[in-house]
Amino acid sequence: MTSGPVDSNSRQNRRRFLHTALLGLWGVLFKSKSGWANTAAGGAAKVMSQDQAAKAARNARYTRRISSPQWRDGKFRNTLPETTEFSKIIGKMFSDNNRVPAIPVPFVSRKKSDFDSPPASGLRITWIGHSSLLVEIEGKRFLTDPVWGERASPVSFAGPKRFFPAPLPLNEIPQLDAVVLSHDHYDHYCSETLEFLAKTEAPFIVPLGVGDRLEDLGVHHSRIREYDWWEELHIGDVKLACVPARHFSGRTLWDRNKTLWCGWAFIGKEKRFYFSGDTAYCPEFKDIGRKYGPFDVVAMESAAYNSAWPDVHIGPEQAIQACLDVKGKMYLPIHWATFSLAFHSWTEPGERLIVKAKSVQLPLLLPKPGESVELSSIPESVFKKWWPDLPWETAEQAPVRSTGT
Repeated sequence: MTSGPVDSNSRQNRRRFLHTALLGLWGVLFKSKSGWANTAAGGAAKVMSQDQAAKAARNARYTRRISSPQWRDGKFRNTLPETTEFSKIIGKMFSDNNRVPAIPVPFVSRKKSDFDSPPASGLRITWIGHSSLLVEIEGKRFLTDPVWGERASPVSFAGPKRFFPAPLPLNEIPQLDAVVLSHDHYDHYCSETLEFLAKTEAPFIVPLGVGDRLEDLGVHHSRIREYDWWEELHIGDVKLACVPARHFSGRTLWDRNKTLWCGWAFIGKEKRFYFSGDTAYCPEFKDIGRKYGPFDVVAMESAAYNSAWPDVHIGPEQAIQACLDVKGKMYLPIHWATFSLAFHSWTEPGERLIVKAKSVQLPLLLPKPGESVELSSIPESVFKKWWPDLPWETAEQAPVRSTGT
């Protein structure tokens, strides 16, 4: 069977279709190449824009840092001078003074679901250990000075080792409204913990200079907020105030006092909480009390003191006085019973605090690590000691008094 004659119109139609298809394919390829080129250029521009934004943010932080009233002669300064008597250190360096627990420290294991329900009173403080606190106040949740690391040290194989595991695992930390730092010492600024928190969406609220360190750890500059003493910010309806402390900063021998140190006041509509950070006794406590007090709970540094460095860490007796100065209604000791950072017995701060608090009739909260203090239902056990009876030196035997006060 033979085919019939091919219609000339059909041949012309096929040629037109093929021509149109080829033109269309060429157009698609050409536009794709242009699109690829534009996408690549846009990506480069975006990277350039991000790099420029990060650099601008760092420059702005630097300008604020060197413009601070606390910045003088190339570093941050306390309002009062610091005195350290190294001769007093030598005699105690090699003494065995129950600095580390001989038996396991009791703690309360926690998980994320423990914090599903907000505190009925509007304020709940959970002591994770040392100066790490989960602060829940009027619908907002903050984490202070988070240290989950095994050691408060620049290396993993040496340095002060924690007495107990973190009661709340890192992956069980509930959603945070902010991470709040007081300064950059290793027992307050733990790189491995902060690298984990950098993967969350929480902003970082820090004193001047600490932002550069966070950015180096991978925290995006848009999540870093730096503050000077007496500056304020709001997280929802909760106001945070950066308040003075008497201390120092640095993570090496070459960067001492290049970043600021501070305490923080958390001020809700009904509840108020004060976090001291690290501090010696200073006259600014009374200013804090006048401006932001009274506080329902004061979390005050309570250990690592010695008469050789009275202007770096506050002793228990002056810590109680500082709580009264800021108009605290209850005292919660922090910065103790987690790391050995001085020469006193690990239980001594608690013993001396009990004596002094009783003398001035100040309620003393003594939660175990991992235990929460909720103002509407504080169990009687939180007001009682949980540590063993060990020898310790009294205030008369080992006085600690900051100079200039």
